[in-house]
Amino acid sequence: MSNQQLNDTLKNVRWLVLDVDGVLTDGKLYFDNNGNELKTFNTLDGHGIKMLQSSGVRVAIITGRRSNVVERRAHDLGISKLIQGREDKFVALQELLAEEPCRLEDIAYIGDDYPDLLVMTKIGCPIAPPNAAPPVQERALWVTDARGGEGTVREACDRIMMAQGTFDAALAPYIGEK
Repeated sequence: MSNQQLNDTLKNVRWLVLDVDGVLTDGKLYFDNNGNELKTFNTLDGHGIKMLQSSGVRVAIITGRRSNVVERRAHDLGISKLIQGREDKFVALQELLAEEPCRLEDIAYIGDDYPDLLVMTKIGCPIAPPNAAPPVQERALWVTDARGGEGTVREACDRIMMAQGTFDAALAPYIGEK
């Protein structure tokens, strides 16, 4: 896909839906001696999500695991649509869209593993980090430069805003412009 074709697709994105492990995190599972799960999130991703939401694009998380850490991160980022503990991610997406309708072709989804494939084949803009499983990368319209947990979500957020012409306005407060 050419850059222009990708930008044309990103112009129409109304929802960015994210997987967690391998996308918002590096995909590793960390547990302490008490069995508590630990996750690390990239602050660049978080700020990109906030900027994207401010530009008018909705953000949701659908993940196969359940984690209080993910719930807290979603809350901190203002993501109200969080669906956890679901391997049937396309069914979960349909439930989300029943509450807040959007055309499937106007959805971007970032996934990295096999449970993400069905969603990625049904929506308009499937995106994968370079550390995604090869079948996932093969089905993505775009493979980001940044790896999962290392800025892949920020890269996608920035690119969506650039395609939609909202990036300069989102960046303006940080460079002293109004």
